Amino acid sequence: MFVAGSYNIHECVGVDGRRDPERISRVIMSLEVDLIGLQEVDSRSAGPPPSDQLAYLSKATGLHAVAGPTVWRSDGRYGNALLAKRRILSIRHHDLSYPGHQPRAAIDAQVDIDGQSTARVLVTHFGLGLAERRYQLRKLLELLDHDHSRYTLLLADINEWLPGSVVIRRLNATLGRSSSRRTFPSRWPLFPLDRIWMRPKDILLETSVSDTFLGRTASDHLPLRAKIALP
Repeated sequence: MFVAGSYNIHECVGVDGRRDPERISRVIMSLEVDLIGLQEVDSRSAGPPPSDQLAYLSKATGLHAVAGPTVWRSDGRYGNALLAKRRILSIRHHDLSYPGHQPRAAIDAQVDIDGQSTARVLVTHFGLGLAERRYQLRKLLELLDHDHSRYTLLLADINEWLPGSVVIRRLNATLGRSSSRRTFPSRWPLFPLDRIWMRPKDILLETSVSDTFLGRTASDHLPLRAKIALP
C-alpha cells in the first residue's frame, strides 16, 4: 500500500495566528505518507528561524523535498512543494499563471515506487477567480493528454467545492472521481477545496482528513490523505 497526501499549510500559520513549522511537521508525520504535496509554503533566506519552511519540514520529517515556487522575492520564495519518502527521478515545472493574477504553477515529478515502477506526481494550487481556474484547468488537461504513465497522481488545492463545477467535472472525467472530503476552514470544515486524483482510478482505496486538534489548529486547511493500491 502507498499513502499520498495534499496539504495547504498556509505559510505554517495556524488558526491561532502563530507561525509554527514544527507544528506543521508533526501533522505531516502523523499522516505517515510516502509523499505529500504542499501549497502556500513560505521559505525565506532571512528572518527568525526556521524561516526556510521547506528546508525545515524536509529535515523534521525526513522526507526529500522538491520546491515549486510561484513567487520569487528578494528574501525568498513562496509556492508549492513536494515531500517524498521515495526517490525522485525527475522534476519539471509548468507555469499555470493567468495574466493579471497571482502566479501559479505545477510541480511535475517522476517518483520511484518500488525500484521497478514509477508514478507521475503533479502538485498545484489553482487561483481564486473562475476564469483563472478554467484557464489552469485547460493547461493541466493539456499535460494529462500526453500522459502515458502507468500511475498518475494529482495533489491539489483547486479552490473549487461545487460538484457540478467545470473544473471538478473535467478532472473527474479525466482521472476518475475524487473524494470530496471537507478540508476548509480547518476549524469548521465546510468546503472540499483540497483534492487527490489518480489514474487508474481503481487504485484509490480510501481517503481521510486529519480531523484532530492539531490538524484543526496548525493551518486553515485540514490535510487530505489517500491510501492507494500501489506495489
